[in-house]
Amino acid sequence: MSIALSEQEILRREKLKQLRALGINPYPPEEVKITATAQDILENFEKFPDTFKQVTIAGRIMSFRIMGSASFAELQDSTGRIQIYVKRDDICPGEDKTLYNTIFKKLLDLGDYVAVGGYAFVTQTGEISVHVQEMTLLSKSLKPLPVVRRDEEGNIHDAFTDPEMRYRQRYVDLTVNPEFKEIFIKRSKVISSMRDYFNSQGWLEVETPILQPVHGGAAARPFVTHHNTLDMPLFLRIANELYLKRLIVAGFDGVYEFGKMFRNEGMDRTHNPEFTSLEIYVAYKDYNWMMAMVEECLETVTRAVHGIPVVQVGGNEINFAGPYERLSMYDSILKYTGIDVSTMGEDELRQSCVDLAIDVDPSMGKGRLVDEIFSAKVEANLIQPTYITDYPIEMTPLAKKHRTTPGLVERFELFVNGKELANAYSELNDPIDQRERLEEQLILAGRGDDEAMAMDEDFLRALEYGMPPTSGLGIGIDRLVMWLTNQHTIQEVLFFPQMRPEKKAKVATADDFVQIGVPAEWVPVLNKMGFNTVEELKAANPNKVFNDLGGMRKKLKLDIAMPAKDVVMGWFV
Repeated sequence: MSIALSEQEILRREKLKQLRALGINPYPPEEVKITATAQDILENFEKFPDTFKQVTIAGRIMSFRIMGSASFAELQDSTGRIQIYVKRDDICPGEDKTLYNTIFKKLLDLGDYVAVGGYAFVTQTGEISVHVQEMTLLSKSLKPLPVVRRDEEGNIHDAFTDPEMRYRQRYVDLTVNPEFKEIFIKRSKVISSMRDYFNSQGWLEVETPILQPVHGGAAARPFVTHHNTLDMPLFLRIANELYLKRLIVAGFDGVYEFGKMFRNEGMDRTHNPEFTSLEIYVAYKDYNWMMAMVEECLETVTRAVHGIPVVQVGGNEINFAGPYERLSMYDSILKYTGIDVSTMGEDELRQSCVDLAIDVDPSMGKGRLVDEIFSAKVEANLIQPTYITDYPIEMTPLAKKHRTTPGLVERFELFVNGKELANAYSELNDPIDQRERLEEQLILAGRGDDEAMAMDEDFLRALEYGMPPTSGLGIGIDRLVMWLTNQHTIQEVLFFPQMRPEKKAKVATADDFVQIGVPAEWVPVLNKMGFNTVEELKAANPNKVFNDLGGMRKKLKLDIAMPAKDVVMGWFV
């Protein structure tokens, strides 16, 4: 397969060969004993200077200021950047000055990993730096990093900002935009603080299957695969709910799991087909208890991340300290549309959707129609944390019937900044009622609802052994991190969000160029000029190509005859 290399990439590969010719392994296997970090030195040198008389740090070279017998560079490790001072006679105390004159000055590039040993000091301009006494190349970078410049005031120029490139090449993004690492550090803090809260209550963290024989626990379209040995279809889980409930049946009082879920649905700024969810089930509780627990948990997490329970999300200041407002599903629709849907049948609901200009299809039953109205007309108004409670029974086949109001179930969803953040029930533990509800889901599936739940006979069997009263909760971790880091797209809080297939640049063979009259020895030169296909060449300006060929011949010191201008013009016929 042909790989088109830029001029920089070709030069770096040449440097790689030269390093090896000098006996230097550009990818050495030995352990690096790091004794300090950039942040540690910068924050503590002035207070404890004796601590940094001998340090070893490692990281990428991010800038050079090459001078005569002494030079400066910037090293970036996982904690930040620090200046290093490299003096020829210090790193080359003997007669051989190759390490400085050739390797450091000519064969190292921006992006290369190095380890340096030396001592911290303050330059004449007052900058804390490391005076290098020894240097080792750890990894040669063969692709140039985007050049992101920062001026003396800290302003960024030529920033690496293209979302397509940032999300696809996160390894480059976090190298040249290290400030974005803070998002993922806070993400880790969200999960660890939530885990600490659950563990302090005595609840057990567990793991349940990702490959499941029945897709259950939520209304969503699954990913389907096939197990060859068992010769059976399997589904990537859309939820772990039914397995966690089995563990409540087994006698655990509280179980929870942070896990990946997979839903074969649309993608937008708040949805990724692979996402992280927290689900927790606690025996002998109901959805009223769960509302109080969620308020306490989210305030604890927000304080752990920010020190206070209030966060800025876009133009909204969100307060995660409870208590949160509570509205029933029907009351919220009445409040924001003026329509009372509580007594409507399916035909009336369908007409209401038409009147509200909401698209519906024949497969939607009563529950889906109510949900469509709610999603279109209510959600966007729920900025501060708000519980929407008491859903129509058709919408929630796994929740217990409402204790006082027929036709409803004991369910709540927590909405923040106009989006659902959490979903919880008083869990249905009546096996006969549960079977009837799942049978109704099969009817909806038969009408074409591809998000209807499947029948899980093993789960029903577990319920028949008896499950105590239980409350369950699911929280979308990615969305919670979005709100707690003030991000507006889910892609910003995922290290590697799902992307469309990358469009590969077409690369022609040398024969393709030769067929239009390009001498074979000039094909690599055209490639270095950025012409990887005949189509790219023909789209260029012929006169400019001719002039640039002469410039490249001189720059690369090529000992080949320059093609005549009429020959070059013939390439474009």
